[in-house]
Amino acid sequence: MLSTQIKLKDTFAVQEYFHSNGWTDGLPIVPPTSEAIAALLDWSNTPAQQLIGIEPVRGRKVTAEKLAINAVMAGCLPMHFPTVIAAWQAMLREEFLLHGATASTGGCAVMVVLNGPVCSEIGAQSRFNALGGGSRATSVIGRAIRLGLINILDVSPGAIDRSTLGQPGKISFCIAEDETATSWSPLAEVRGIPSNMSAVTVMAVAPPRQIMNEWTTEPEEILETYAAGMKANMLEYSIWSGHYAIVIPNQHRGHLQKAGWSKSDIAAFLFKRARIRRGDWARVGKRAVVLDQAKTEYTALPSPDHLLVIAAGGPAGGFGAIIPPWLGLKSQAVTQPIGACVDC
Repeated sequence: MLSTQIKLKDTFAVQEYFHSNGWTDGLPIVPPTSEAIAALLDWSNTPAQQLIGIEPVRGRKVTAEKLAINAVMAGCLPMHFPTVIAAWQAMLREEFLLHGATASTGGCAVMVVLNGPVCSEIGAQSRFNALGGGSRATSVIGRAIRLGLINILDVSPGAIDRSTLGQPGKISFCIAEDETATSWSPLAEVRGIPSNMSAVTVMAVAPPRQIMNEWTTEPEEILETYAAGMKANMLEYSIWSGHYAIVIPNQHRGHLQKAGWSKSDIAAFLFKRARIRRGDWARVGKRAVVLDQAKTEYTALPSPDHLLVIAAGGPAGGFGAIIPPWLGLKSQAVTQPIGACVDC
C-alpha cells in the first residue's frame, strides 16, 4: 500500500479518529484495512498506483488506491468497486465541471445512474424506494463517491464545499434503471453505449422534485405534470436550460408504453412543453430581473437529447420525479462504460 498505515486499538477508536480528522460524512465508516483495500483492487485488477484521472481545475491526482480506501469506508464490497472507478472517470471529464459542481453554493449533488448487467450482478434494486437507498449496492456506491470527494479533493462543508443548504443527495445518490420491466432502451444505450454493456451516467443535480398524477391514462396529460415540475424549477431555482432527468415508475410507464410512446417521444414532448417566459418570474418574486425581457422565452432543455429518461420506481402509484440540473449547461451529464473503453 502506498498510503500511510495507522494502527488503532478497536473499531470505536477508528470511528473517533476518522471523525475527528474530518474524514467522514458524519456517519460511521468501515475501517479501511490493507486487506480490504487490496481485495477491491484485486477484484478490479487495478494496481494501487494506477491513475484514474486528474481533477482539471486544481490538478489533483486521483489514484485507484485512494478510491479503494474511500470505497471500503463507504461499505463497498469488491464487486462494487469497478462501478466506483467508472463513475470517477466520468466525473473527471472536463465537461462535467467537477470543481464547480462541488464548490457551488447551490447545494449540488452527484447523481449516479447504473445500467446493464452490473445491476443484477451487484443486486442494485431499481423498484421500491428507488431514490431513497433502495439497496446496499446503490447506497454504498453513492456514498463512496461522496467520501472520495471529501478525502481526495477536500470537498468538505466550509472547505471546497460552499453549499448554503446542501441536500440529502450529498450523502449518497445512486440509482439503477429498471431494464427488465420496460420495453424502452436503457439510458446508457440511448447515450451511445453498446447494448448489454454495463455503464454509469453521472450528472450534477439539484434535489429531486416528486410529482403525482393518477387521474389519467393519457400520455400528454401525464407528461404535462412532468413539464410542470420542470417549469417550476425554472421559476423557483434556475431559468437556464440544461440536462434534466426524469424518473418514470411503472404506473406512468405502463400508460406511456401502452400508447406506444418511446423515450424519444417523451423527450420531444417535454422539449416543447417545458418552457417559460422571463416575465413569469414576476409571479414568484423575481420581478427585479425581468427588466425589458418579459417576452423572452426559455426552454428547460436545449434539445430533446438533453433529457435523461430513467425507468425506475415501485409498481404502483401515479408518481414520478424531476431531477433538475445543478446550473444549466455549465456541467454536462457524462456516461462511461464500466471496465471497458468504447473509444479505444
